[in-house]
Amino acid sequence: MRSPHHITAHHPPNPYEELGGLDDGPLDDFLVEDTGPRPGEAETETQDDPWAPPDHRRNGRRRRRRRLAGAPLAVKAVVGLLVLAAFLTLADRWALLHAERRSAEALKDRLGLAAAPEVEIDGFPFLTQLAGERLHSVKVTVPDVAADRVSLARVTATAHDVRLDTDGPLSVRGADIPALEGDVLLSFADLRRELGASQVTFTGEGRDRVRARGTLPVAGHDLRLHAEAEVRREGERGIATHIGGMRLEIGDLATYRPGARTSDGLHLSRASAARLARETRKAKALLSVPAVVRRLGVPDSAVRAALRDEAKLTELTGSPRFVRQAMRLNLIDLALDHPKLLGLLGFDPALLDALPRLTRPVLTDRLSLGFRLPEPPDGRIRLRDVRVEKEGIRVRLRGTDLAVGRR
Repeated sequence: MRSPHHITAHHPPNPYEELGGLDDGPLDDFLVEDTGPRPGEAETETQDDPWAPPDHRRNGRRRRRRRLAGAPLAVKAVVGLLVLAAFLTLADRWALLHAERRSAEALKDRLGLAAAPEVEIDGFPFLTQLAGERLHSVKVTVPDVAADRVSLARVTATAHDVRLDTDGPLSVRGADIPALEGDVLLSFADLRRELGASQVTFTGEGRDRVRARGTLPVAGHDLRLHAEAEVRREGERGIATHIGGMRLEIGDLATYRPGARTSDGLHLSRASAARLARETRKAKALLSVPAVVRRLGVPDSAVRAALRDEAKLTELTGSPRFVRQAMRLNLIDLALDHPKLLGLLGFDPALLDALPRLTRPVLTDRLSLGFRLPEPPDGRIRLRDVRVEKEGIRVRLRGTDLAVGRR
């Protein structure tokens, strides 16, 4: 029988301790964190890689990679072609500008111009035209071309199918022009300056007429000028003008018309003749000259009665017939013999001395708008049409079989 001290008490098992003893059970594999691939398994993705859906288009990706690999070569080829095209275009334009400048200088020297004309060669490319020695079209604009007494404000000509005479692409001796169309402008502004009539204005009056209005200084007096010019073609290369309707107005005192007709000469204006009829002293002075009385056609008996009786004088000078007859008097005829009489009427003796020298040919020459185109050394130029426009006289011309640049 055992001692009480050696008797061991029996306790029931602790369920937690039993669970702790299961250190190699099936839960170990489930609870242990997977930190890497297991032996024999291929690594598919790392922990830090982001998630992405699977790509099943493997063949498309390979084709795209092949295209991208070939793209740089095509881009380089395109860029190279663009650079080459730009270089060729630049070279062609440089050659064109050089040819235009040389042509302008040659024309200036050949035609004796004050300034080089503007030359425009049409067509692209230019180098192929130069190599073929034939230009499609060439436009030349020449300012201020001398033509007799006036200068043409602008001459524009376009030559077609120009054949070049060359010693190689860089040496052009001359050119043959089968056909040329031109446009010539005779400016009204230039006419004012060049005709010595800066105070005269020219304006178009219909298709073929030019009206001249302004002032003309004569013996210290500014006389109002009126004239009309009819413009017409003269031959194949000339423009002629017929000046008509010329008159110079001396204020409201008188009108001077150059010429030898009855209506020409120096005549009192209607206002001046009416004033003469009202002023007794001037009327008596006029009727005291037998030559004037004869030109007036007044009977001698009526003149004697008017000189004795002012009532009779008023009756005579107040009639419309007297005013009309006074306006018909050519005062130039009386100027030499009766200068004091014209002075009494208000005329300046210096003006009366200068007016007879303003004959019709003199005034016509001062107002003439005609000109003649220079004749080319080779070929033919003829006028096609003449028209009066707002800014001047415009002429269309045509040239054939012309040669340029040869001496």
